Amino acid sequence: MSEVKSFLSKEEELEVVEAIRLAEQNTSGEIRVHIEKETSIAPIDRAVEVFHLLKMENTQERNGVLIYVATLSKQFAICGDQGIHDKVTDAFWDSTKDIMLQNFKNGNNKQALVEGISKAGEQLKSYFPYQKEDVNELSNEISKGEL
Repeated sequence: MSEVKSFLSKEEELEVVEAIRLAEQNTSGEIRVHIEKETSIAPIDRAVEVFHLLKMENTQERNGVLIYVATLSKQFAICGDQGIHDKVTDAFWDSTKDIMLQNFKNGNNKQALVEGISKAGEQLKSYFPYQKEDVNELSNEISKGEL
């Protein structure tokens, strides 16, 4: 089984997608997760590339957040678009990464993603609350593999 496919079970993947759905219920922000085998560049640089490949900068309020994971490289990064990045401090990104890292180190891949999604959702909600005319601009599904 490939590194990407074995990173989350099918059931865990559904739980991550549900975490995204729940987080986005309270915000106009968008959250995506991308999992691939490895990266040969800094994970944040790859996250920015994937962010653009997934066209996440096309949200109306520029408030997308990507959680990027390279399974074989054992690296991850969190990347926020300009709208959310301008609102939150580096301490938010760092504390979210710390929580996720602890879970990854303990082998709790699903929990790492769920907690990262939840923290991102809380920040998005505070700065970009849900409006009744909001639409889900990006897929909640986990994207996988090289793009």
